[in-house]
Amino acid sequence: MMGPAHSLSGAAAWLGVGAATAAAGHPMPWPVLLAGALICAGAALAPDLDHKAATISRSFGPVSRWLCEIVDKLSYAVYKATKKRADPRRSGGHRTLTHTWLWAVMIGAGTSALAITGGRWAVLAILFVHMVLAIEGLLWRAARGSSSDVLVWLLAGTSAWIIAGILDKTDGGADWLFTAPGQEYLWLGLPIVLGALVHDIGDALTVSGCPILWPIPVGRKRWYPIGPPKVMRFRAGSWVELRVLMPVFMLLGGVGGAAALNFI
Repeated sequence: MMGPAHSLSGAAAWLGVGAATAAAGHPMPWPVLLAGALICAGAALAPDLDHKAATISRSFGPVSRWLCEIVDKLSYAVYKATKKRADPRRSGGHRTLTHTWLWAVMIGAGTSALAITGGRWAVLAILFVHMVLAIEGLLWRAARGSSSDVLVWLLAGTSAWIIAGILDKTDGGADWLFTAPGQEYLWLGLPIVLGALVHDIGDALTVSGCPILWPIPVGRKRWYPIGPPKVMRFRAGSWVELRVLMPVFMLLGGVGGAAALNFI
């Protein structure tokens, strides 16, 4: 799928989690709901860090383009080292390592560890990165072009500072879910794991499928492209994605947010 659909699905997924926790009698504080939805929207773009033409590759200027090249080469090296005979030959690493459940869990766990050991500046950095990605994904057309990069970064930085300030307040949500001393912001890894998995599921719906289960082999393949029957798949950027899935994601996100806030 394309960037906007990925980001919308990520935000909708976290709002759905908020609705589920509210239904279970443990409503999510609204700052956590807001921050998590934005982080998840940004994290839903992150698996395409292995693709030089993806939205994330231009989100941070030369730094992100350089990082995409490194991740692409790393992913390709892992693919070659672990593929089985039935796995096809590839010329690059797109839709391999970063499109797996293992990568999602590792990135989420790393983020949580960074949040609880790195202090406020680490939290601000995590929020800033994902605010930039969320803006790039949700406001795709408005954020395109190098002339808008500085504005996106300023908006993301301001948003990260304000959201962190609200979360830090009493009952703001810094200690949501994990309440023991020293576990503030441990939950930040959850929307990142969810965003990455939602991205993978979205890509699995497309023609190419997605090797979500790696390194678990399926049949004679270790990089088996999981997906529905081919008749149910679509091409990235097709009318199915733009006119069906994106409106559905917006509707589900709206309903989930309203339920999470006990409006319905």
